[in-house]
Amino acid sequence: MEDKEALIIRLQELRQEHRDLDAAIDALQLAARSDQLQMQRLKKKKLHLRDEMARTQDQIYPDIIA
Repeated sequence: MEDKEALIIRLQELRQEHRDLDAAIDALQLAARSDQLQMQRLKKKKLHLRDEMARTQDQIYPDIIA
């Protein structure tokens, strides 16, 4: 049960970081002179976080084929 709780906490942290990156990307897009390279890096990190969230969620709630 401890492992599942740790995974749930990790998933919450990943979701928060994902939201923070979303806000950073939005702010960068609104800037008059946005740094395209920085934006690409943030988007790539955001995709990586999404993949990690999916893996973590699969560990918490594994697919059980009946």
